[in-house]
Amino acid sequence: MRIFDPHIHMTSRTTDDYEAMRAAGVLAVVEPAFWLGQPRTSPATFYDYFDSLLGWEPFRAAQYGIAHHCTIALNPKEANDPRCLPVLEELPRYLVKDGVVAVGEIGYDSMTPAEDHALAAQLELAADHGLPALVHTPHRDKLTGLRRTLDVVRESALPVDRVLIDHLNENTVKEAKDSGAWLGFSVYPDTKMDEDRMVAVLRAHGPERVLVNSAADWGRSDPLKTRKVADAMLAAGFGEDDVDLVLWRNPVAFYGLSGRLDLTPAEAAATHEGNSILRGGE
Repeated sequence: MRIFDPHIHMTSRTTDDYEAMRAAGVLAVVEPAFWLGQPRTSPATFYDYFDSLLGWEPFRAAQYGIAHHCTIALNPKEANDPRCLPVLEELPRYLVKDGVVAVGEIGYDSMTPAEDHALAAQLELAADHGLPALVHTPHRDKLTGLRRTLDVVRESALPVDRVLIDHLNENTVKEAKDSGAWLGFSVYPDTKMDEDRMVAVLRAHGPERVLVNSAADWGRSDPLKTRKVADAMLAAGFGEDDVDLVLWRNPVAFYGLSGRLDLTPAEAAATHEGNSILRGGE
């Protein structure tokens, strides 16, 4: 089984997590830039963080045969802090880097005017740089947040079919699917989705354009949730091809829109084990 976790914050995880993920079949990850848990005091702290996503984390992941890419952005929560706004002006120098496969996480947290501005500005940056966008839907009032997000996307130069709407649930999946966007679901131990709910959504809406992630971070989360969803799908009667579509081919297809997806570490590890793993875009 090959698994691509399309949203996981490995900066917050240990090397034991990398080892366990690889043993579970995780061969590739995307790490979105996000809030590290406390207010930043300077825009310069973002730049050190972005550099670690482009250098240190890919190095760590490669030690375990896992291909690591990232998405770069000013996240919604920090878009409300005036100290962080200069980051928007610096993003273009990071968005040209080979390891960056999307602009993200962008979107809404509290649905403020500052978040409106940051979302619109970063969708334009995605269009300008030929990148897709990873969009975070708010934890509260999700349906309103989804609708507001889609309105801003439709007003931007970025086509909706180059947008991944993440943190969806049963109440938002239909409108997100009808929009033509890619569909992201985060599976957590206590909050967001769980394995059984995810299987039910897949039964109701199908596996096409669906991406499942662990979104594992510094809170209570589980970097093996992608594998647990795969096992739950098989136990519920889904075929191996459906599992491969959701857990591998869909994330490869979405992030492959960047033209930068390089699965060489995963390919090398799989070749060593006698498997065949394709490079992104093939």
